[in-house]
Amino acid sequence: MSIDIDLWIDAAAVGVGATVGMDLWNLLLKRVAGIPSLNYCFLGRWLCHMPRGVFRHASIATAPAVRYECAVGWIAHYSIGLVFALAFALSVPGWIASPTFTPALLYGIGTVVVPMFVLQPALGFGVAGARTPRPLQARLKSLATHTVFGVGLYASALLVRHLRDLGS
Repeated sequence: MSIDIDLWIDAAAVGVGATVGMDLWNLLLKRVAGIPSLNYCFLGRWLCHMPRGVFRHASIATAPAVRYECAVGWIAHYSIGLVFALAFALSVPGWIASPTFTPALLYGIGTVVVPMFVLQPALGFGVAGARTPRPLQARLKSLATHTVFGVGLYASALLVRHLRDLGS
């Protein structure tokens, strides 16, 4: 099996770009509608508790803080976006070379399964945010955010392709 290093680099760039787009969307939601985003320090706290054997929390907000949890959370957030993009690029051969909108959008929407059924329950927010103060809002925000991630995959792939074309 040969590894196409350009594909991996392009997929990494697409993943980072899509994650930046998702973060800009969340910033807009916070500024315009007052809807806060996930605190990525909590993601870091959850990850930092794992080596201690704690994988689920009744409430991540009340779990003991861990040194560097914010840095770990932000690094994990971007790493997850990168891995999602790489998995997509590897599962849809040729997509990065010739990006199309619909597969990226559907894949982005599909990634909402991870926060709703893994992260949110593990942080104490319940399945699909059922234990949050506004479960419907949490669900719709997750769905919208991951839809934006899908749009970001497509937009970032177009940019990567354009930059590759300029370089050749």
